[in-house]
Amino acid sequence: MQDHQHQHHTHHHDDDSPPGATLTEAGAASPAHHTHHDDDHAVHTHGQHAGHSTAMFKNRFWLTLALTAPVVYFSPMVGHILGYMAPMFPGSTWVPPVLGTVIFLYGGQPFLKGGLQELKDRRPGMMLLIAMAITVAFVASWITSLGLGGFDLDFWWELALLVAIMLLGHWIEMRALGSAQGALDALAALLPDEAERITDSGTETVSVAELRPADLVLVRSGARMPADGTVVEGQAEFDESMITGESKTVLRAPGDAVVAGTVATDNSVRVRVDAVGDDTALAGIQRLVAEAQASSSRAQALADRAAAFLFYFAAGAGVLTFIVWTLLGSIPEAVTRTVTVLVIACPHALGLAIPLVIAISTEQAARAGVLIKNRMALERMRTVDVVLFDKTGTLTTGEPELKDVAASPGVEVDKLLALAAAVESDSEHPVARAIVRAARERNLALPAVAGFSSLTGRGVRASVDGRTVHVGGPALLRELAAIEPPALADTTRGWMDRGAAVLHVIDDDGRVVGAVSLEDAVRAESRQAVAALQNRGVKVGMITGDARQVAQAVAADLNIDEVFAEVLPADKDKKVAELQARGLKVAMVGDGVNDSPALARAEVGIAIGAGTDVAMESAGVVLAGNDPRAVLSMVDLSRASYRKMWQNLVWATGYNILSVPLAAGVLAFAGVVLSPAAGAVLMSVSTIVVALNAQLLRRLKLNPSDVR
Repeated sequence: MQDHQHQHHTHHHDDDSPPGATLTEAGAASPAHHTHHDDDHAVHTHGQHAGHSTAMFKNRFWLTLALTAPVVYFSPMVGHILGYMAPMFPGSTWVPPVLGTVIFLYGGQPFLKGGLQELKDRRPGMMLLIAMAITVAFVASWITSLGLGGFDLDFWWELALLVAIMLLGHWIEMRALGSAQGALDALAALLPDEAERITDSGTETVSVAELRPADLVLVRSGARMPADGTVVEGQAEFDESMITGESKTVLRAPGDAVVAGTVATDNSVRVRVDAVGDDTALAGIQRLVAEAQASSSRAQALADRAAAFLFYFAAGAGVLTFIVWTLLGSIPEAVTRTVTVLVIACPHALGLAIPLVIAISTEQAARAGVLIKNRMALERMRTVDVVLFDKTGTLTTGEPELKDVAASPGVEVDKLLALAAAVESDSEHPVARAIVRAARERNLALPAVAGFSSLTGRGVRASVDGRTVHVGGPALLRELAAIEPPALADTTRGWMDRGAAVLHVIDDDGRVVGAVSLEDAVRAESRQAVAALQNRGVKVGMITGDARQVAQAVAADLNIDEVFAEVLPADKDKKVAELQARGLKVAMVGDGVNDSPALARAEVGIAIGAGTDVAMESAGVVLAGNDPRAVLSMVDLSRASYRKMWQNLVWATGYNILSVPLAAGVLAFAGVVLSPAAGAVLMSVSTIVVALNAQLLRRLKLNPSDVR
């Protein structure tokens, strides 16, 4: 910006379409760019839902529910409990077994498959717990229906309800999260599909895949670089924000390197291709994102840990029950007690406890402008020790703001600002807009101008009252051989030391009549966000590619705990790893492509909504607006939802720990035995309690403007 390099910050995000591209099957980036996210087709790429779409759970739930109604209605056990007699007709007794079998094979299929996978992986969790319960209920119910052994173990209605409730729980959870992993697709979309290759006879349009090192390509104004290369002819301001995350456009002239995915904003250039495909900087970022995503998806969620505990508890209790009753000499009683234990050990409440809390949490968060894409992000946010903000576009607006005006001796400050604003008034660049905006805020009358022209990389020029006036940075001073008055030079040196961009106003006789300084504007909300995080015991860090003095000035203004300045794009995720190596849990907040590996590496990646699609795909959380205080909503919600999860888990697990021994018959000597019917009814009550408790989360106030 010191060379009056005006910024043109391009964001590739359509606010009307939530992010949600998916990885291609091979794990490579697809050139297609999918920014539309349909929650019916979101796919979890890891964990208990691997390979299962939201639509699959939804469809299976509704069909299972339709089949469950007659199974429950025709169940003698339910009729006895509720005091009604189901109508009798030829074959009516076969309604529960036949429909129950369909429910077991169709509705239970995801759980049977998932349980088998957990068994193979030796990581028992919710799927194995459900699979065990429905399989035992299925076998026992058929033995009863066929009249074998004289057992009274009619669990058809319990089996049907269990499958329906678990399908509902999984559908709610997946719909709430919709966590498609599309970062690599979004990165690939930064590359154009075609390039203009220069030949002896002119230019030819070829696919990017056909480019080879040493090819010459023509990159027109507004077009993206198809590969890494070196400018050989022409010069242009390049918008590199999607790679560097920094807001200023950068002048690239012959001999300068340019990177795939960046945009030539104002002129055409000819570029010699240096690297294509996997050798480009963009491909390197893709690899970092893939590695970081793989490393952050290994944690096991809270509900899975509880389910693993319950599996071992239920299996152990079942074996013990069978052994004890067999030793007591009653094989039929041993079978009855064991089956009852294994069926009621699968907690309906646990299957709904976490999904309901997540669904309500994500709904509450969305109302506060926080879009949660990954349930682990919601769980981890409460444990975060440091929130690392990318500076530009996050803590600051990414737009320049006029800070100071200094006039040469004998010149009025207001007249100087009015003159600068008049010359800049025909320019659309953010720097120009900032100067004009400042003049208007001071109600200054701008003189009439004519003959406006832009001097690429140096500044602007226009005619004011018959004299030619230039406004530009140090490059313009050198070109015009203009000398700053000593007093003005002292002032502007202080501005530059602080990292501000300095523009001089030069009269037609080469006299420097004054200067203005512009800095990236700090968001007013940033101060509140930093203070509120520190009040909650969370440290605040800042990371930027900007010069150290620029970063220090912003950090001092905001009272930030730790600053990483002059960080190269490829090194941002290393800084996250450094913090993690110190034993800190990190939440990273950013908005550029270069932030995406760091977002994926951090315990929680938070993308600012005005940022790029790639950053949003790499993040577990997306802030719909630009308000950094929304991070506080995430912290508060995470802590509140974790408390609710624990309450629900304690209730669901506690119920099982008490009911399983009763079902096993530990108090049989005192005449207290939990019958299969009573166990099933109590389980339904437990589910209702959990559902009502989750609803209490709706009382949480998450408006960022209320942050304290």
